[in-house]
Amino acid sequence: MRNSASPMAESLDPATLSTWLVDGHELALLDARELGVFFDSHLFHAACIPLSRLELMLEGLVPRRDTRTVWCDGGDGHRSLAADAAGRAESLGWTNQHVLDGGCAAWEANGGELYSGVNVPSKAFGEFVEHTYDTPRIPAAELQAMLDDDTDLIVLDSRPMNEFRNMSIPTGTDCPGAELVHRVKEMAPDPATTVVVNCAGRTRSIIGAQSLINAGLENRVVALENGTMGWELAGLTVARGREVHAPDPTASSQAWSETAAAAVGRRFGVESIDVDQLDEWKADSSRTTYVLDVRTIEEFKAGHRAGSSHAAGGQLVQATDEYVATQNARIVLVDDNGVRATMTASWLRQLGWHDAVVLVGGLVGELVSGPEPRASVEKVPTIKVSELAGALGTDGLAVLDLDSSVKYRNRGHVFGAWWGVRSRLDEARAVIGSVERLVLVSSDGQLARVAVADAQERWPEAEVVALAGGTRAWRHAGLDMELGFGRATTDPNDVWYKPYDHPGDVAEQHMRDYLTWEIALVDQIDRDPTIWFPTFPLT
Repeated sequence: MRNSASPMAESLDPATLSTWLVDGHELALLDARELGVFFDSHLFHAACIPLSRLELMLEGLVPRRDTRTVWCDGGDGHRSLAADAAGRAESLGWTNQHVLDGGCAAWEANGGELYSGVNVPSKAFGEFVEHTYDTPRIPAAELQAMLDDDTDLIVLDSRPMNEFRNMSIPTGTDCPGAELVHRVKEMAPDPATTVVVNCAGRTRSIIGAQSLINAGLENRVVALENGTMGWELAGLTVARGREVHAPDPTASSQAWSETAAAAVGRRFGVESIDVDQLDEWKADSSRTTYVLDVRTIEEFKAGHRAGSSHAAGGQLVQATDEYVATQNARIVLVDDNGVRATMTASWLRQLGWHDAVVLVGGLVGELVSGPEPRASVEKVPTIKVSELAGALGTDGLAVLDLDSSVKYRNRGHVFGAWWGVRSRLDEARAVIGSVERLVLVSSDGQLARVAVADAQERWPEAEVVALAGGTRAWRHAGLDMELGFGRATTDPNDVWYKPYDHPGDVAEQHMRDYLTWEIALVDQIDRDPTIWFPTFPLT
C-alpha cells in the first residue's frame, strides 16, 4: 500500500506504552492487522483498524486528529503494518502518531499480557460482572424443563435482530441490550413471571440480566448460562428465521422504566449535560467527544441529532472498541427519555469510561433523517454493473473482490472473481498475474474505490477500476452470485469466524472453546496491571 511511515511517526518502546495506558490522558492504541490475525493475539486495550480499511474506519474511531496514537502489529513479520498505518494516517491529516517498537512480540517479551478473541475488554468485563454481582443463571436443561412444565416465564434475547434471526431460543423474543429496561414491563407486567435473558454466549446474557436486577425489577431474573451456544451444546434445537420484537412501552411501562433508570443513574454516578454543554465540549480541541445515539437503528434513521452516530446501547457495551477507540474520551449518549442512555452510561462507567454522560434534550428541534453518512473517498475510475456483466469472460479481464472472506464465500461474489485483501495486493498480483483490465469489488464499492490507486501500482500495465455500487448493486440488478471459495489469493484470516460460522460437528468444538475462553478471561485480567474496573456499591 502507499504512504509508508514518515519520520513524524515516532517509535515507542513497550515500557513507555505501559505508562501511557495508565496515565489518564487520551490515547488511541490501534492494531493495523486484519481482524482474523488480531483475533489470535493482541493487546487488551487495542482497537482493530486494519490497514486495508483504515480510510473507512479512522475518522469514526479516532475523530480528533491530534490524539496521541500508537499503532501496533504482531512484530514478527518482515513488513511493519503498524508503520504503514501510521504513515497512511499522517497522510490523511492525523498527527501525533507513534509505532510500538517490536509490536506484540516485544510487548510480551517485556512482560505484557496478550489476549486472544475480539471485543476483549467488554467480554472480560462481562465475566467480571458475573463474579462481582453473582448474577443468577440457569443451564439450558433447566430452562427446557421450565418450558415443558408451562412455567410462567419469558425469554428475552439481548442481541440485535440479525443475530436473533440467525438462531434463537424457540420461545424467545428479541429485546437487545439497552432495550431491556425500556421494554420489559410490556413483556412481564406480572412480578410472578420469570425473566430469562440470553445471547449467543455469555456477555450480553450477564449484562442484560444484571441490568434488570440493577433496575429493581420485582420479577425473578436469570441469565441463560452460555446462551444459545449452551442450548445447542445441551442437544436442544435452536429456532432459525424468527423475527419477534419486544413491543414499544406504553405510558405506564415507560413511567416505571424512567424511575428505575434514574435510580440506576444515581447509584453509578451518571451525570447529564444539556445541549449548551455539549457545544462547549465539541468546541474543546484538546478533548475527544463522541456523540452516540443508543436507540434502535429504525429510530435513528427516522430522526437523529446532526453529528451523532448510531451505537445501539447493548452493542456499545458488548463491543465498545468497535465504536470508540480513544481511551479517556468523553462519551455523550442520546435517546428520547433517558432510559436507554442512562442504563448504557451506567455500564460504560463501570467499564472505566468516567466521562460517559447523558444528553438532555438531544432530540428536541430539527433532526436529521436517514443513515449515517459514509466516509468520503476520492473519486476514481468506475465501471457500471451492466458493463461488467457484459464483459465477464473476456480475455484480459480479472475481477478482484476485496470484501471479507466470509461475505465472498457465503453471500456470494461476481462469477469468476478472485478474492484478496487490500493490504496484501502483492500476493494477489503474484497469483493473478498480468491483466489488461482489473475490476475491484467490495460490498458497497467504498473499499474497492480506496484500493484503486494501490492496485494501479501493482498492475501498472492495466486499467484499474472499481465496480460502482459494489456487489450490493450487482445483487439489486438481479444478477446471479457465485458461492464458494475457489479463487483466494491469500490466507482467509481477514476476519474472525464465529463458532457457529463453522460447518457441522466442527462448530460444536468451536463453541466449547469459545465459552472456555470467555470464562478464563477473568483470571487473565487479574494478572494485567494495565486493567482495572471501577468499583461501585453492590446494592
